[in-house]
Amino acid sequence: MLVILAFIIVFHIVSTALLFISTIDNAWWVGDSFSADLWRVCTNSTNCTEINELTGPEAFEGYSVMQAVQATMILSTILSCISFLIFLLQLFRLKQGERFVLTSIIQLMSCLCVMIGASIYTDRRQDLHQQNRKLYYLLQEGSYGYSFILAWVAFAFTFISGLMYMILRKRK
Repeated sequence: MLVILAFIIVFHIVSTALLFISTIDNAWWVGDSFSADLWRVCTNSTNCTEINELTGPEAFEGYSVMQAVQATMILSTILSCISFLIFLLQLFRLKQGERFVLTSIIQLMSCLCVMIGASIYTDRRQDLHQQNRKLYYLLQEGSYGYSFILAWVAFAFTFISGLMYMILRKRK
């Protein structure tokens, strides 16, 4: 039982780490000399433009779409952290034989947020790049980066983790 508990804790920590990396790191759309993420566009390692600082005629078109992706990814990370803390509390407070339902629900909500954020980015990426040609002129020949892929992996991990908590019962 201790091995299963250790596996679940490590699995949850890995899921949360994947969420942190995919949300923070600058690699949602990458190419040879550029990278873009939810927060900025970098044409080389030193020339980065924060997309929220653009105003006037250079304003970022479709910024609300990026804000939706940012918000859902941040929310998923927060929910994953909260579900881990609740799991630790439930580990000591639940009666024997009860399920970790609250932890499961919060982890599945985190999973839903990751799915929504990554889906919005997948669907709207091309439109965002076309609407903001001044900012994304070098980025047309890129591909999805590892942060984007990690977001989808985190979706799968949080989903599996949420299901594990739903099935798991507290034992001695």
